[in-house]
Amino acid sequence: MAANLHRLAVSAMAKAHAPYSQFPVGAALLTADGRTYSGCNIENVAYPEGWCAETTAISHMVMDGGGEIAEIAVIAKRQAGVTPCGGCRQRLKEFGTPETRIHLCDMDGIIETVTLGELLPKAFGMGERS
Repeated sequence: MAANLHRLAVSAMAKAHAPYSQFPVGAALLTADGRTYSGCNIENVAYPEGWCAETTAISHMVMDGGGEIAEIAVIAKRQAGVTPCGGCRQRLKEFGTPETRIHLCDMDGIIETVTLGELLPKAFGMGERS
């Protein structure tokens, strides 16, 4: 399934609207019940206002009824192994668990997998999801 997430993230990245940063990003997530959602970053002239790729994918998931994120693949054309920004780490925490797998990718595939707990060890929140 992780290879499919990579493919979906690459496809999403191709749709990015990043005329100001020139830093297209794609993300694709898998929910615990098997659904997939993807997203790209979407900038606007009031830069840095806009949406990160992870935020866009999470928005699609929420609009489809929500869920728990089991894993997510993230890719940026100009930086192999890019990690989610701080804000996206917190958004992932909102819908994931410390065990949520985050696949850091390059154009060829997944180059490293870490957990959300590793990226955000002392997350702000109301406790862990059960």
